[in-house]
Amino acid sequence: MQQKYKIKDGKPYPSGSKYSAKGVNFSIFSRYAEQVELLLFERSDSDEPFQIISLKKEINRTFFSWHVFVSKLPAGTWYVWRMDGPGHARDSGFRFEKNKHLLDPWARAVSQKRWSRKAACLPGDNGCTAMRCVVTDDKYDWDGDTSLAVRSETAIIYELHVGGFTRHPSSKVANPGTFSGLIEKIPYLQQLGITHVELLPVMAFDEQDVPGHTADLGLKNYWGYSTHSFFSPHPGYCVTPEQGTHAQEFRDLVKALHKAGIGIIMDVVFNHTSEAGANGPVINFRGIGGKSFYHVDKFDKSMMRDYTGCGNTVNANHPLVARFIISCLEYWVREMHVDGFRFDLASAMARGENGEVLQDPPVLWGIELSEQLIKTKLIAEAWDAAGLYQVGSFPGYRWAEWNGRYRDIVRQFVRGDKGLIAELATRISGSSDLYQYQGRLPINSINFVTCHDGFTLNDLFSYNEKHNGANGEDNRDGCNNNISYNCGVEGDTENSSILELRRKKAKNVFSILLLSQGVPMLLSGDEILHTQRGNNNCYCQDNELSWIDWNITAKNADMLRFVQQMIALRKRHPSIMRRRFLNGGAIEGKNMPDISWHGTELGKPLWSDPGARILAFTLAGIEDKEADLHIIMNMSDDIVNMELPDVKGKKWCLALDTSLQSPHDIIPPQDQKPLGEKFYSVKSKAVVVFENIGLWNLFLPGRF
Repeated sequence: MQQKYKIKDGKPYPSGSKYSAKGVNFSIFSRYAEQVELLLFERSDSDEPFQIISLKKEINRTFFSWHVFVSKLPAGTWYVWRMDGPGHARDSGFRFEKNKHLLDPWARAVSQKRWSRKAACLPGDNGCTAMRCVVTDDKYDWDGDTSLAVRSETAIIYELHVGGFTRHPSSKVANPGTFSGLIEKIPYLQQLGITHVELLPVMAFDEQDVPGHTADLGLKNYWGYSTHSFFSPHPGYCVTPEQGTHAQEFRDLVKALHKAGIGIIMDVVFNHTSEAGANGPVINFRGIGGKSFYHVDKFDKSMMRDYTGCGNTVNANHPLVARFIISCLEYWVREMHVDGFRFDLASAMARGENGEVLQDPPVLWGIELSEQLIKTKLIAEAWDAAGLYQVGSFPGYRWAEWNGRYRDIVRQFVRGDKGLIAELATRISGSSDLYQYQGRLPINSINFVTCHDGFTLNDLFSYNEKHNGANGEDNRDGCNNNISYNCGVEGDTENSSILELRRKKAKNVFSILLLSQGVPMLLSGDEILHTQRGNNNCYCQDNELSWIDWNITAKNADMLRFVQQMIALRKRHPSIMRRRFLNGGAIEGKNMPDISWHGTELGKPLWSDPGARILAFTLAGIEDKEADLHIIMNMSDDIVNMELPDVKGKKWCLALDTSLQSPHDIIPPQDQKPLGEKFYSVKSKAVVVFENIGLWNLFLPGRF
């Protein structure tokens, strides 16, 4: 028989459960609750609580916080809350249901072992099917670890899904699909050369949050954009979640990544939660008093305003909600040593309490100005699902943005579209038209061509249309405007010329991306040509359609080598990683401008030619002994004989030609040879790069 623990009044701060040798302080915020109970369980799957503590308003409430101290309660105790309050009718905007088991929004670890989303949507007691929280002891030996200090201009981001990266049997890790499994793949990340991983959501999310017809197919929420517990790592990525080891397992990953010199950026979802829709589940915020936490209709408070396409919208600029969000971010930085955040549908957080777009949203400025977050990378997906598009105008100055305009123009150019040269030059120069006039920098642009949402790079050049039938929504889901090109055949083919063209286009994308000013982001698996069979919305595909197949690292070793060498090329050229915008002016100590633009002839870019598909430029090195670069991008159907500029005292060496077969497609410096001719024949649909060296270096070993 589990003992009953003595209780004391407790304290309102900090929120959540705070363990000490003397016991545990519990505190939860609810402005409108009238009755509050704390239920304690021995295990995450215990049928009944061993103790129910009824809080008294006179002694257990301070302002709007309900609190109690449970003496000598051990870490590892599981718990939930129950609340009752006014407005049971849903048109009041409240969803108080006295029998619903509620998660603590500040819980550090949660269990979904017995979870039923359906039961949480229906009225009545869901005690046997609810999620539960656990009291944790936050002690951890960081071994001197601190957040990484990597200058943004030198960052190379790699977006990956913790589960999908190692769930395939070919990953051969001890614990597939977990934080631990990812640790085993760190040597691969090091060899690739990236500086940061950007993890798809790893805060605890509801895997059952999918449409009914999708659930009927046995599918679940895979990507994780359905957060319910913002302080807890996702239990599905833990080896022993029922032991409450969430924080320890996540910290082990962070510490291992930092030891390898790799930073960690979390994709976070503060625009909506898993309590979606008017008839959605009661999990935590809704049952505590969701009227404050969510946007609700001004006249019919049973209706939630939806600016996210996910059934609800977090009322992020309500003072209490803003404080919750900022304190959550500070926790992940302070206690978990996270290096940055990418904010999903961040523009939804720019809306006021009536849905209006705010010029200076308090929550976004609060995040930017937080002293605890001052060295943290902040990345916005600067749009929402209701038409607000803020790329180039997102509130604040330190925020970087996913540059959707960069994505689109590079896709169009590599596909072969005409007349894009002027805008392409602007995009690969850091998008000064979007950022410079505000006093922002090239590092405000996160350049990407593919991400989790949409085609993989392989599929971008293998499919003209999406093929999402496996999602159970009759191919209605997912974006219809993919700016893709199947190179002549839809999907799989054995035609060698088509396969060669697809490979070349993939290399072109990597080349342009890693030669652009700004911060590049790569999608995991693209470097080995991972395919999703034309599905551009694999949000529900926790299976081999989404998982990385490590067998193809051998099959596509030439692509992997190309990307590794392309990253190495970027890293040895500070001129590609400038913190300030290019301006065409002379560089001190050099008899050449920082950049010179060309077309088919030197010094004559084809800015106004509606049929142009050729762009070339010369980029001056900015550090001592840094080679200059001459870059040619020919997406036309013709072979073009291109003249190379004369740089006094130096010779050009071929570094890259995407039309050549591996290993000649990209050549490391020690294997490069000086070019004897002043012209170079650039094949159709190819990117070519030259590096130059001083004449005094021509006779170094390996040059001839």
